[in-house]
Amino acid sequence: MGRFLQMLYAVGAYALFLVVFLYSIGFVGNFLVPKSIDGGEPATLLSSLAIDASLLGLFAIQHSVMARPAFKRWWTRIVPVGIERSTYVVATSLAMALLFWQWRPLEATIWALDGLPAQLVLGTCLLGWVVVLISTFMLSHFELFGLTQAYAAFSGRAVRSAMFHTPMLYGLVRHPIMLGFIIAFWAAPIMTLGHLVFAAATTLYILIALQLEEADLIANFGDTYRDYRRRVPMLVPSTRRRGSAPEPRLVRR
Repeated sequence: MGRFLQMLYAVGAYALFLVVFLYSIGFVGNFLVPKSIDGGEPATLLSSLAIDASLLGLFAIQHSVMARPAFKRWWTRIVPVGIERSTYVVATSLAMALLFWQWRPLEATIWALDGLPAQLVLGTCLLGWVVVLISTFMLSHFELFGLTQAYAAFSGRAVRSAMFHTPMLYGLVRHPIMLGFIIAFWAAPIMTLGHLVFAAATTLYILIALQLEEADLIANFGDTYRDYRRRVPMLVPSTRRRGSAPEPRLVRR
């Protein structure tokens, strides 16, 4: 029964992730959701900045601290290993849902496009989200979101260790998931001050978080990852050929 409940919990965590992920597309793109990044009642500039910064900071702390190996070693003394990843997914999804709910718009317009340019930029935004999603499948989508671990616990098997390979986009950049997020956040037909704050803050967080993640990857894979890092750029694809790269298969947060 305990294993069944863990599996049920993992499925629920994955369903929550799907809802939040789909909502985030509408939130950033300002379509099809009741509350978007430029929607809601505006407040004063200082109070809006304070609230938005607090929401972004809360997400950054949760997302980074729970991803660290030391935290996971401590956390799995309390939470079963089979649902550790799913619990991380739940916490991340709830932090994002809180941000969507309490975000305060800043309405000043930085740029505004219309017609074909606006359509092209919106298409680029959607392309960024597609890159995010397909990049998770290039690694191990269900492992990233905890279902593989929960199923292993349910069936009484150990989760296999991560192997090293670079599938498709991972041969062009080391972090295509994060590249997709950056594209989605910045490709806005109408860029308000609030959207600019969101895009700039999340991009800064991504750049900092990737340093922590890469330190963990070097600790796990040593010279193999150092060679991969030397050959393949972090976020911006390069036309300069750097030789054949090794192939990592990694669970990334």
